Amino acid sequence: MTPEGRKRADELLDQLAVAGRSREWVARFALAREAEVDTGRTNTSADEEPQTRLSKEELDVLTAGFMAIRDQEQLDDVADWANAVLALLADAR
Repeated sequence: MTPEGRKRADELLDQLAVAGRSREWVARFALAREAEVDTGRTNTSADEEPQTRLSKEELDVLTAGFMAIRDQEQLDDVADWANAVLALLADAR
């Protein structure tokens, strides 16, 4: 991702962490994605991924949010990142 894209993704993930602070696995999901954006790679095994612990309702809300990001984001790399997160969420279903 470009530096601007990383900054924008961090902003979006900060918003997610605040909005999901009362839901442990949503907050952990946001932190895991933020670590990926910051490092540019994934560092967790499939067993450690928070999305495997999300409820159906949480998966639905996150999917809708990342679809909105993908469809409305001005920065192509952020839209591409949101699309990759959507694939991750689809795999968790």
